[in-house]
Amino acid sequence: MIWVLLVLFGCFPLKGVCQTAEATVDALTKVGFENVRWTENATERVYLLENTVYRLIGDGIKMAVAVVNKTGLPSGKACRIVVLDNNVPQLSLLRLPSDTHTKETYEHWVTSYELGDSWKDALKQPVKNSSLYKVDLVFYPELGLQNLVRTQIYQVLFNLSPAIEVSLWKGMKIHAQMILPIYHDGYPTLYKKVRPGFVGVSQTVRLPYNIWGTLTVGHFNNHRYGADLQVKQRFTGNGRFGLEGRLGYTAMGYWNGFTYHYDTEPMLTWSVGGYFYLPRYNIETTLKVEQYLFGERGVRMDVIRHFKYASVGFYVMRADNKEILTNGGFRFQVALPSYGRYKRKGHVPRIAMSPNMGMAYNATNDQFHYKSYRSAAYQNIMQNNRFNPYYIKTELETIKK
Repeated sequence: MIWVLLVLFGCFPLKGVCQTAEATVDALTKVGFENVRWTENATERVYLLENTVYRLIGDGIKMAVAVVNKTGLPSGKACRIVVLDNNVPQLSLLRLPSDTHTKETYEHWVTSYELGDSWKDALKQPVKNSSLYKVDLVFYPELGLQNLVRTQIYQVLFNLSPAIEVSLWKGMKIHAQMILPIYHDGYPTLYKKVRPGFVGVSQTVRLPYNIWGTLTVGHFNNHRYGADLQVKQRFTGNGRFGLEGRLGYTAMGYWNGFTYHYDTEPMLTWSVGGYFYLPRYNIETTLKVEQYLFGERGVRMDVIRHFKYASVGFYVMRADNKEILTNGGFRFQVALPSYGRYKRKGHVPRIAMSPNMGMAYNATNDQFHYKSYRSAAYQNIMQNNRFNPYYIKTELETIKK
């Protein structure tokens, strides 16, 4: 009889812990977070989640932390939130054991690329509110300006280009875009036709030592089709220093309406360099050696400062081209309203505007040299920085104040 009472007494706290964690998972999924799971061992409780509902990553992580602070903190052990992107882990927020669970506070959470060891056990648990097979219809606005005609200050282009995006398994995404011309003044006739834009399949993986790799196959911008591999590595958990590389094997290809014209002679383009992040001002600096689409090789430096609603900066390039040795300009990306939630309703396709849009200015107005490409419509300087631990820390500190 005594043993039975002891067993029953020992089960009560465990039942309470499970109910609390499950209630937290239910609260997270109710808000709209996807791919939610949890696990727990003797030293740590771990939540896995993906923010696909809040347009600003800082707002999404703020809400996740608020929910866990309210109901999901374990007693006498650490708590970790692992943030996913398309089911691939990006960073974690860790709160060390504390007897006083202050509600609605964010300063106790430490952001890092390091994930610990317990999070892998959560992968064995059932996933709630999976993002797989759910379709997004995203409208990407595109504004282009060029000054090539003496009798006209600027030629103007504006497109609104919807894209279907869907993931069928972990780290994989299919994207297919249609370009809808809205206004054109001075651009060639080719740009005035409805035509496909970015079309491709990409696969992202996270490897040990904070290495991410993304392989994309399809039709890109700047009239290219083929394969593109991007790799980045961050030396430490905070990610102040790192390496970045890119390898492309592409050929010329473009749409004239719905007729595709292509070349069968592909070429290699590549880029490799270093990365440095200044957390005090959220300034990202990269220095790379590159080979461009016309075969010239050069050095490029980008300096970008990231804010909550925008990323702005400049770039400088110098290549072994006898016609134009030095080039540069500025670039920016701004968040588009509204900044609230875009929650999915089951498997009904979600319709939304792109989270941001931007432009790059070319100082020399050169139309042929120093050219590269993007492999997907959602790739830009603002999106690439959204999982930086220092940036997330700044967002939480701003929220706290």
